[in-house]
Amino acid sequence: MKTATIEYARIELPAQGKVGQSRWQRIVLLIVLGYEALGCLSGGSLLVAAPDGRLMDMPVDIMHGAFRDFLIPGIILIGLGILTTVAFVAVLRRMPTGWFLACLALGGLIVWFWVEIAILQELHWLHAMWGLPVILGAVVTTPLIPSRQTFVPNAALFCGILSSVLYVAVNIIVPQQYPGYNLASQVVSELSAIGAPTRMLWSVLATPYTFLILAFAWGIRQSAGANRSLRMAGNLMLAYAALGFLWPFASMHQRDVLAAGGGTFSDTMHIALSAATQIFYLVALGFSAAALGKPFRIYSIVTFAVLLFFGVLTFLEAPSISTNQATPLIGVWERINIGVFLLWVVVLAVVLLRRQKKAESIHTNQVS
Repeated sequence: MKTATIEYARIELPAQGKVGQSRWQRIVLLIVLGYEALGCLSGGSLLVAAPDGRLMDMPVDIMHGAFRDFLIPGIILIGLGILTTVAFVAVLRRMPTGWFLACLALGGLIVWFWVEIAILQELHWLHAMWGLPVILGAVVTTPLIPSRQTFVPNAALFCGILSSVLYVAVNIIVPQQYPGYNLASQVVSELSAIGAPTRMLWSVLATPYTFLILAFAWGIRQSAGANRSLRMAGNLMLAYAALGFLWPFASMHQRDVLAAGGGTFSDTMHIALSAATQIFYLVALGFSAAALGKPFRIYSIVTFAVLLFFGVLTFLEAPSISTNQATPLIGVWERINIGVFLLWVVVLAVVLLRRQKKAESIHTNQVS
């Protein structure tokens, strides 16, 4: 018990600051919430009143088959409008839950725009008209967050959990939009391959993963304190996340193109990035295992062994992709590998969040 106390006490916790908005920040937030609520309620009502989109001069086919008509999107939009209205009232009346409702409403709007862009498969000037105020609202909401000196790092760690959930969701949604795609015999990269029908959809839906992992890596560094191994793990995860910005320039071609000799430098870069990505997260796994307790260390060792085993199986079938030959189980091996890594990220986030919570509790007891 004494050893654990010393370990948690070494986590550096910042001093608590004053929570509150300036007058101009509160006015800006109220304007943004009112503006977005009005837009959601009016737009949603028009879509529900005329699901064929005629009242808003929008043909149903712009949704590329995602919905039969605008009825469900209209209902969702009205729901967002109601939530944003409630947040507006809470902030206006200075209710204690105002910060949470504002964050929930603005977060819901961000998700709405993100999904909308993915469905429409294009950016429109209206996205800037309605989306930029949401970002501004999120900025001026930050001072309302209680104990944000610890809330923000903890939220960053929680982004690790969200990143894994997002990646799983994208890998469920996107293959359904690719006619003939086989989860067992095709790799994930083929969903974003040059010429693939799901290339744009994957790019839009998967982009937030890079930012969530960046936030998670920063959270690891923030929670490391004097623990050098954990800080190194955070640095390696930052490098892993940074590679995400290179992936759009390193897409592979489809199998028939590769077999015909149509591969380019992007295919070579794709292989190099794949190798670098695996090296970074495997080494990060090792430093994390060394930094934390015995149970997590054992779990990480088992994870490493599973990743290595199924990585070898994936590697053995990989050459057949470029020659357009059968790869009956490469998708299974790769997805097991990915799933094991995603689970490890979730477990690491939970361990660090619990560690941080214990450190905060010890810090509070010492102060009192």
